[in-house]
Amino acid sequence: MPYKEPKIEKLYYTIGEVAAMFKVNTSLIRYWEKEFDIIKPKKNKKGNRLFTPDDIENFHLIFHLVKERGLTLKGVKKKLKENKQDTEQNFEVIQSLERIKKQLLEVKDAL
Repeated sequence: MPYKEPKIEKLYYTIGEVAAMFKVNTSLIRYWEKEFDIIKPKKNKKGNRLFTPDDIENFHLIFHLVKERGLTLKGVKKKLKENKQDTEQNFEVIQSLERIKKQLLEVKDAL
């Protein structure tokens, strides 16, 4: 049985890494951090923001609602305040469907 390298999950991401993931400016990341209570990065002695994987998931949710669904920041805040759990579940379903679509397109291309 071949040796498989275990996947190493990062504990913290810098603001530059987060901005690169979403293809946005770091200023937008800082702005959303101020606007949304669900994003709580840790700060090191220098004051650099260190985002956890949970923060990244929250950014994905906010990014989806703002950039892909077209909600305003006020609308996103209201949606997260009223029913965060339902919103997260809907987002997970959408992500699953996108992964399935990608796999099906890969199969189609392989044929």
